[in-house]
Amino acid sequence: MSDEKVYRCENCGGIMEFDVKTQTLKCPNCETSIQIENDTSSIVEHDLTLDSKRIIKATEKESKTMECSGCGASIEIGPNDTAAKCPYCDSSYVLAERQEETIIPDGVIPFKLDKNQVLLDFRKWMGKRWLAPNELKKLYQHGGFRGIYIPYWTFDAQAECNYTADGGKERQVKYKDKEGNEKTKTEVDWYPTSGHISNFFDDVQIPASSVHEKKFFDGIMPFNLKEVSSYSPKYISGNLSENYSVSLEDGHKEAVSKMDSELKSMASSDVLKRYDRVRDVRIRPRYSNETYKYLLLPVYSVAYNYKNKVYNVMINGQTGKIKGEYPYSKVKIIVLVIILIILVVGIFEFMSKL
Repeated sequence: MSDEKVYRCENCGGIMEFDVKTQTLKCPNCETSIQIENDTSSIVEHDLTLDSKRIIKATEKESKTMECSGCGASIEIGPNDTAAKCPYCDSSYVLAERQEETIIPDGVIPFKLDKNQVLLDFRKWMGKRWLAPNELKKLYQHGGFRGIYIPYWTFDAQAECNYTADGGKERQVKYKDKEGNEKTKTEVDWYPTSGHISNFFDDVQIPASSVHEKKFFDGIMPFNLKEVSSYSPKYISGNLSENYSVSLEDGHKEAVSKMDSELKSMASSDVLKRYDRVRDVRIRPRYSNETYKYLLLPVYSVAYNYKNKVYNVMINGQTGKIKGEYPYSKVKIIVLVIILIILVVGIFEFMSKL
């Protein structure tokens, strides 16, 4: 890999990196900065066909493919990057046996939060995890979080959806209980109903990474795609980027599942405009004008080891939303159980005296 693939400062020769505060390519030595061109007109939607992918050959990349020896994540790093630990599981990197082909991203959301802000947000988050062991808060090191661009598919589609359902009308019925007391209960009369929904789905966000459990991505989404910039490898300088491991086809299937779920919810709401209750909603959606984009979105990730078990934390590098794992203190849980028992016993004794 030649030095031509590295962004060197024309002033001092240092390696320039993307700077979050200035949103420029900046030299950490002499602070010389270069503006990164953002041509939003180049961010286009692609017709949803597999043939529409644009492939970049490995020999043309400005990075090298590394594989995690622990979780198997495929990571792209710069030729001079010295990162040795995976941000997902804390295992060591090894050079991949073959250099992966990657798709040229249509756009990227640059990091909006720097590591100092991430550190503050993480400490606040951890401070609210009061069932976590106290010593856990001392484990975090400033260099633990690593910026990594996660691959995402986004999908657009026009949906036309017929639906059928049962709509329920409530009515009050008076009756007498076993003691002869008159009471009122609600009964529901069900009627078949149907309708039609039109909806345009704009930028349904699907992670193109299979490394993490779905709960992590759900916990830090959504990203504000109005801040997408045209892709430039300069944004990646000083950070990592992950290769996609969820195919366009599989990503589309997940997007359709999300859209189906939303259409079903919309159909339920439509029925409730005319009825008191709804059940057995059945939809028959038709999707047209389907398009997609391939984006790189910013995430801070860290894996930390506590008592021989690895825990993961992910932070949205644009919004600061956090999703993480942490151990629970057995001592604190026991104390909590004792307190609850005392409260229950106290309430029982108080009620028995009334």
